[in-house]
Amino acid sequence: MQFTTSKRRQTPVVIIISLIDVLIVVLIFLMVTTTFKQQAAVQLALPESNQTNKAGASENMLTVTIPKQGPLYLRRDPITLEKLQAAFQAAAKANPNTVVDVRADTDAGVGQLFKVKDAAEQAGIKSVVVETVSGQARAATGKGP
Repeated sequence: MQFTTSKRRQTPVVIIISLIDVLIVVLIFLMVTTTFKQQAAVQLALPESNQTNKAGASENMLTVTIPKQGPLYLRRDPITLEKLQAAFQAAAKANPNTVVDVRADTDAGVGQLFKVKDAAEQAGIKSVVVETVSGQARAATGKGP
């Protein structure tokens, strides 16, 4: 004797489109609320200066970073002094108005600064500027005061 009839269970229906909508809304929310902050490759304590001079145009500027310890950096890539000299020569050949922007740590050796300056002069770059705390640049060579 069979007192209960067995009913087949239907599989639950999952509406996948509404789940996708929720996922897209969450993704958009995360993309909008997240800030993308660019951090420097090397943490520096830039020197302070009261004398400031406006730097040249940024499109023909090479940024060299001199940390307290470790290698030199051209833009964000570590580089040796020999390769830096070759990069300076290539940039000077491509654009004679190239400017070298030096970001040196306050505890970095002065010798490193002069090696970079000499490499730029040997490559034919006439303008080398040193970045300071105020965000301005002070002329190290060239026609600046």
